Amino acid sequence: MALALLCFFCSCSNKVYLFTSFHEPANEGLRMLYSQDGYHWKSIDSVLLKPQIGTQKIMRDPSCIQAPDGIFHLVWTTEWKAGNGFGYAASKDLLHWSEQQYIPVMQHEPTVVNVWAPELFYDDLTKQFIIVWASCVPDKFEKGIEANDNNHRLYYTTTKDFKAFSDTKLFLDPKFSAIDAVIVKPQGNDYVLVLKDNTRPERNIKVAFASNALGKYDSISKPFTEHFTEGPAVAKVKYGWLIYYDVYQKKQYGASFTKDFKTFTSADSLIAVPKGHKHGTIFMVKKKIVKTLLNHNSFLNHNSFLNHNGTTNTK
Repeated sequence: MALALLCFFCSCSNKVYLFTSFHEPANEGLRMLYSQDGYHWKSIDSVLLKPQIGTQKIMRDPSCIQAPDGIFHLVWTTEWKAGNGFGYAASKDLLHWSEQQYIPVMQHEPTVVNVWAPELFYDDLTKQFIIVWASCVPDKFEKGIEANDNNHRLYYTTTKDFKAFSDTKLFLDPKFSAIDAVIVKPQGNDYVLVLKDNTRPERNIKVAFASNALGKYDSISKPFTEHFTEGPAVAKVKYGWLIYYDVYQKKQYGASFTKDFKTFTSADSLIAVPKGHKHGTIFMVKKKIVKTLLNHNSFLNHNSFLNHNGTTNTK
């Protein structure tokens, strides 16, 4: 293990992939995976932030991004139902976090069922953060296939400082129940939206396209995953992009590789994702950040071992 970590930190790249994570039943808090190549992942086996807000005090679907000033911003799902907002916290090092806040983005909709999977994107053109999530507001849209309390659409808000937020607006109505949306900017002014079609005949992942981060996203593709997949996360890797997703009925992770978000090939045999990992997002950080997290994890495990054996630390 020590030799593997030594090789990891001695490699030429100064950047490392992080994959936010949580474990069911989602009451423990924020976890992380790390990877050198975007294909092979290892766990940082400690909880980095325990949820303290929301009626259920859970943390699902954590989405993290590092701002141009170096600050990490984190948003997450705080309850399955009966909530009108999401959780937020900030950190300089992913270890020490600001006070958790509840952002009530759907409080203007008194019948809203939920606020699911808030996803962060930084728009370098407008210098603002876009947060996209899924909510169900009964009877607001054509019923379609799904029941009134499961007919989701995508909404968004923007912010420059996570103190003032724009009014909530509809982000996408694809004429079907949609959740788990991720904005990707492959190049130039081209944007891709990776999303889950949550209708019962589908339950799979699709993509849509726009020339602006806020859309309008159209030309929604056919699914490129099997049924019962959700929680897409996108990583820029050598020669293209990897789209990870939770194959939740099989309790495993899958991935597809693409160069252009039009043609996809299975990458299942090329990836290694630790068991228990659930829906998160992928971003890159300097290697020293991961080293600090691993050292912290090692310290916690060491203390746990000492305490378990009836020994305490003294100064």
